[in-house]
Amino acid sequence: MKPQEIRELTLNEIIERIENEENFITKQKLNHAISPLDNPMKIRASRRNLARLKTILKEKQMQENLQKS
Repeated sequence: MKPQEIRELTLNEIIERIENEENFITKQKLNHAISPLDNPMKIRASRRNLARLKTILKEKQMQENLQKS
């Protein structure tokens, strides 16, 4: 997911996507431990996507705090 697409989401949608991504990563790691995945690079891509989501969530939260002040 591109950063611009993430910035268009609301805070609740971003939080929901973070939860989904964390669950996906956990499942992929377990599946990979049991039997090798066809494409283990999916785990890396998911981790990076999760980092993007968390970064933009933090940015949005900081903007809201500045606007409240």
